[in-house]
Amino acid sequence: MKKLAVISLLFLLAGMAGAQPAPSKWKLVWADEFNYTGLPDSTKWGYDVGGNGWGNRELEYYTRADTANAVVRNGHLYITARRMPHDNNNYTSARLVTKGKGDWLYGRIEIRAQLPAGRGLWPAIWMLSTDWAYGGWPASGEIDIMENVGFMPDSVFGSIHTKRFNHVIHTQFTKGLYLSDIYTAFHVYAIEWDSTQISFLVDDHLYSTFHNSGKGFEEWPFDKRCHLILNVAVGGGWGGQKGVDVNIFPGQMVIDYVRVYQRAQNPHLP
Repeated sequence: MKKLAVISLLFLLAGMAGAQPAPSKWKLVWADEFNYTGLPDSTKWGYDVGGNGWGNRELEYYTRADTANAVVRNGHLYITARRMPHDNNNYTSARLVTKGKGDWLYGRIEIRAQLPAGRGLWPAIWMLSTDWAYGGWPASGEIDIMENVGFMPDSVFGSIHTKRFNHVIHTQFTKGLYLSDIYTAFHVYAIEWDSTQISFLVDDHLYSTFHNSGKGFEEWPFDKRCHLILNVAVGGGWGGQKGVDVNIFPGQMVIDYVRVYQRAQNPHLP
């Protein structure tokens, strides 16, 4: 029996060696691997700039092209929030955007990142409408691929905001995931988005799905292109809910890579 089992195993391995891998359903269409040094690649990243609270009572001033707040080195992008006065704000940080440089309708968007620790920090990886076809926020939609608030150091959240579902009227679609090492380890935060649903994944673990109800843009405005945003906020209505620990700065979100894929065939199909 042992000899027969070994022969069978050899045939199995030979068959596997001769088999061709199944074609991937995803095709890479945009990426930044951060294999350079200095400011983020200006052909891929722009900046949202200012210190107006950003609709969330945030406390930081987002700078433009300042290596104190956004810099690439050693194969990583560092987005750093600092306790540094700027234009009537007590903190500075960066908010990087791909708008006009990377805008997509459907696909898999994945970001490998390590988050900054500290009460009062609010790192986010998210998407907004590029063309605002259905009107201002939240009508044209928001996709929060990953959010964390420093007073909840063991959880990340994926959320959707639309005219029908948003936090202002307490109807937002959101789900949290327990992760014990978000400040010490890298994780891959991703969505898979098509015309039927948006799925939220961490390290390829599917933990939440928002479905297209078919009831129109008020519930599903996600048939228009969106762009990616990376930022570390300070304070705010959610991030500052338990106050800001002034001893935690600087706080850095470290991004290993950003990759965007679309379906190799029909991008609309699930």
